[in-house]
Amino acid sequence: MNKRLMSLLMVMVVVLIAAGCGSNTNKTNSPATDGAATGNTAATNAGSEAAGGPIVLKDAKGEVKLDKPAQKVVVLEWTFTEDVIALGVQPVGNADNENYKLYVTSQASLDAGVTDVGSRDEPNLETIASLKPDLIIANTDGHDAIYEQLKGIAPTLIFGLYPTEGEGDQYTSMEETFKTIAAAVGKSAEGDKVLADLDAHYTEAKEKLAAAGKEGLNYVLTQAYSYQNAATMRLFTNNSLAVQTLDRIGLKNDWTPETFEVYGFSTSTVEALPAVQDTNLIYIVQKDDDIFSKELKDNSVWNGLTFVKEKRTFGLDSATWVFGGPVSSKVIVDEVVATLTK
Repeated sequence: MNKRLMSLLMVMVVVLIAAGCGSNTNKTNSPATDGAATGNTAATNAGSEAAGGPIVLKDAKGEVKLDKPAQKVVVLEWTFTEDVIALGVQPVGNADNENYKLYVTSQASLDAGVTDVGSRDEPNLETIASLKPDLIIANTDGHDAIYEQLKGIAPTLIFGLYPTEGEGDQYTSMEETFKTIAAAVGKSAEGDKVLADLDAHYTEAKEKLAAAGKEGLNYVLTQAYSYQNAATMRLFTNNSLAVQTLDRIGLKNDWTPETFEVYGFSTSTVEALPAVQDTNLIYIVQKDDDIFSKELKDNSVWNGLTFVKEKRTFGLDSATWVFGGPVSSKVIVDEVVATLTK
């Protein structure tokens, strides 16, 4: 081998070594790595999601890392199913499809091809595994006992729906969870738009109420049903998603319980209503279980209430879901504005 050829080979080796070192340096300093190291989940999501790379997310258990945005998602709680659909994504699996269709707004409807993975309380792990999901989304109240098994199938995000006293309200929790789910499926920009559009919708709703003379209306909201042939009412409290939603269009909730209600409502009877009879009653009943036209029709306490005598009771559509995400909040507002202004 002559000296010129030997020199050329040495130059090529040096160039290759330098290129390899440069590649390693870029990988180490990627946004995803920097975000994970600092614990800045928002920065991690924003940087890695744009590049389609690893995402570090925070849930009720700590941190969950995805190699890339999830495409095949199994959801075990309806609120989170609604979140996924609001982002333009259909889950590959969902818990209890039939009742989801019955109770959750049709504006967040499931496609016919979504696999039913069993009940929310007892999902079928074999069915979930057969779908080979990239991500499972679960609820701490219902799925803590099977959390490790779910993680054995796929990365699992688990969230609580009901903040404890002093830990915020259900609306704030809903927004935070929605943003995390948006990052998990690579839809952060879409998620931000959903929330921005919702805020704009609240502004429009306030204007409609003001035009109808219903601005700042005082109310109590109840989801009413019969239980063991007795009229039962869930009276919603200030920490609930529904009341927090109506706060955003300027309405004033008059129901204040004696103690904190973690689920966002007090379960009571007609006997609780005389204390708030000077307000307006907004109610939700199922068509086949209308306690106001059945159990309470001839009830003296009910018929003696000021808001009953003055016809200040306002019914919402039976499909108004008060435990959901951004889509449900929009529907709650639309239903309330429609019934108050007609």
